[in-house]
Amino acid sequence: MRLLRRPGPVLAVLLFLLLGAAFLTQLVPYRQIIDSERQVEAARERLDGLREENEALQSDADALHTDAEIEKLAREKLGYVRPGETAYVVLDPPAPATEEERSEPDGSQRREEPGGTWVEWIWDFLTGADLES
Repeated sequence: MRLLRRPGPVLAVLLFLLLGAAFLTQLVPYRQIIDSERQVEAARERLDGLREENEALQSDADALHTDAEIEKLAREKLGYVRPGETAYVVLDPPAPATEEERSEPDGSQRREEPGGTWVEWIWDFLTGADLES
């Protein structure tokens, strides 16, 4: 009964718990919205890239209908020459050997451990930065 005589601290704790629960219930949808916006932006960028590639391919396809382009491709890709011309083949030097990626003894790739402090981890979680690949 002593608690009811001073309702101020009890009400403050209940209010704090209620606000905390409301915050946590809104956190997951907020992260989903952020992730969806990133996916939409990535899809738009990919669409723009595909449109540019499509325009380039269309211009290449239109050029294939000309005799000059057909002759150019026959010379470059197939090595055709006109009568009386001499063909030469120039070979590129071999590429230098590259180092193999470091891997674990069983052949699996080594995973990098997430760095940073717990404050950075919480901030990344709240802003959705941990969703980025």
